[in-house]
Amino acid sequence: MAAERYVLGIDVGGTFTDLALVRLSDGGAFYHKLSSTPEEPSLAVAKGIEELLATTAVAVDAITYFGHGTTVATNAVIMGKFGRTGLITSEGFRDILEIRRQRQPHLYDIRLPKPAPAVPRHRRREVRERTFLYGFDSVPPEEADLEPILADFEREKVEGVAICFLHSYENPEHEKQVAEWVRRRLPNVFVCASHEVIAEFREFERVSTTVLNASLGPVMSRYLRRLSADAGNIGIVAPRILQSHGGVASPEDAAALPVRTLASGPAAGVTGAAYLAAKAGFSDIISFDVGGTSTDVSLIAGGNPVIAKEREVGGYPLRFPMLDIHSAGAGGGSIAWVDSGGFLHVGPRSAGANPGPACYDLGGSEPTVTDANVVLGRLHQDALLGGRMPIRAKLAHRAIEEKVAGPMGLSTEEAAQGILTILNEKMLQVVRVISVEQGFDPRTFTLVAFGGAGPLLASQLARELGIATVVVPVSPGMLCALGLLVADLRSDFSLTRIMNMEDSGADRLNDAFAEIEGEARAWFERERITAKRQRIDRAIDMRYVGQSHELTIAVQTKALADGDFASISAAFRKEHERVYGYATEAPVQFVTFRVTTSAQVTPPPVMRPPEIGRDLSSALRGKRKVYFKESVGYKDCPVYERAMFPTGTVIDGPAIFEQMDTTTVVLPGQQACCDEHGNLILTFA
Repeated sequence: MAAERYVLGIDVGGTFTDLALVRLSDGGAFYHKLSSTPEEPSLAVAKGIEELLATTAVAVDAITYFGHGTTVATNAVIMGKFGRTGLITSEGFRDILEIRRQRQPHLYDIRLPKPAPAVPRHRRREVRERTFLYGFDSVPPEEADLEPILADFEREKVEGVAICFLHSYENPEHEKQVAEWVRRRLPNVFVCASHEVIAEFREFERVSTTVLNASLGPVMSRYLRRLSADAGNIGIVAPRILQSHGGVASPEDAAALPVRTLASGPAAGVTGAAYLAAKAGFSDIISFDVGGTSTDVSLIAGGNPVIAKEREVGGYPLRFPMLDIHSAGAGGGSIAWVDSGGFLHVGPRSAGANPGPACYDLGGSEPTVTDANVVLGRLHQDALLGGRMPIRAKLAHRAIEEKVAGPMGLSTEEAAQGILTILNEKMLQVVRVISVEQGFDPRTFTLVAFGGAGPLLASQLARELGIATVVVPVSPGMLCALGLLVADLRSDFSLTRIMNMEDSGADRLNDAFAEIEGEARAWFERERITAKRQRIDRAIDMRYVGQSHELTIAVQTKALADGDFASISAAFRKEHERVYGYATEAPVQFVTFRVTTSAQVTPPPVMRPPEIGRDLSSALRGKRKVYFKESVGYKDCPVYERAMFPTGTVIDGPAIFEQMDTTTVVLPGQQACCDEHGNLILTFA
């Protein structure tokens, strides 16, 4: 009989590191959760692997795939812990990082602070070079001009160098030459040129993205070397690293383009939510991922996650395809506090893994969202994580009484409910950004709740949004780890070539795609992906002539003909009407050509639902007094063991479902049932 084979997914969050080990033959899943080690994230990864293998008695060589989601790059940006970086740019463009764009988050606040550039001015250096788009010969760079710059970088012990010239998307030769000189002169320094990161116009976004990539390069390279070494010492296969667009990359690709991992952790949850929701028959969903420090939401329409081409992370503009995930500083560990005016706030500070919420009794004394849920009876009063994390409810009561209830003149229960109300409002705002502001009605979507605190908070959010159905997966606290196992290998390539549709022939479009697809084929070859597994998707960023921004329109992957222009134009106008509410017959431009390459890494495992009970009594674990604002007080609430809840059984709320990785709250006026896949389906009557 053939030996069993397994796949492993590990997601490192700010508070916990989650592991999922899935047997490929039948989808049998094993989960493990432990506290993260923020000072050195790979320590928790290695420890978690060893503990999980010891618990399951699975041989290390039985694991055929290892998917990994990481917050290393994100944390480096948030905390400003970059590598020491230098920038080489075209003469006259040294200060573009500080000039930025005119756009302001608050239109009339000209004093709004902006993040300090990742490269200080004295390490931003100019060279004489230029590519002219019209009418003039190019001015190539001179190696002699570069020598004093590199000597200064060497003296300053620069760890990363970004190279970004004005029109390198049109002519990358100057960047290629300078990159070769820098790598030869500074062989131990991380070097990246903008055409390698993003071959698109709009110089500020391109410089910002390239500089951030160079600044993160030393940080991510060290982490990935440590991670790969630990994996090698354990004897496990090399990891695949999840990127912001929801696909995985080799450690070498992730180290070369670390900026693409900035949404690695949240992307895993979106990928897993889309996969499991599709299996359960839901194609239009809003993913709702609440962890210890943040809430991440994203929208999946027709089974396809919405992709954003440009985002800000920590105040730094970035331009490359990434899942349109929006975050709020609101999670289970978010700290509640009262300002000098007597107003209650929740977050963005978090108690994190250390010292954690007050009820964990690990030294934390600040009241958190977790403490509020303990006070209201929604969380177990003695222990979490299946009994592995003892909690002290008295400490939660004390923290909220001293820091919130007392200063505001409220009862402890009113203060705890107030914390959840403020938290819910922050979550409402971030959901509206990815739905209403993008032209989608959230009432037509299903809310998929996961993360350690998502199922705890989802029902109240759904009620406020008018969402009728909430889906809670089998292991919601582990969904990010599971999402790593269903993500395809993927990379994105782009090239700006601005041309009016009426002046363009199909040959010009095919030539642009052919140029990009040369890079795509080289990527397939590096990743050793056979022709049978290769997938290429094409798209074009388009706009009306005179517009400043574009919409991305998918096009066929075979060679285009002039006759295809009518359908491409119609698709653009239809999308323009959806997004902006109108469309015209004005002339249209092609702007940026895009190619997405992908290949399925491993067949998605069919996650088997847990063993369930035969009747409702086998799942009932007792009753607990739980406070609901709908009932204006405490109610005796049945508490069920999630794993034993029978398929097809329907109960009326209120109710509590407990399991190792989360707690699900069913509100008064809701119904709950378990579907054939083991998902809890919550609906408002």
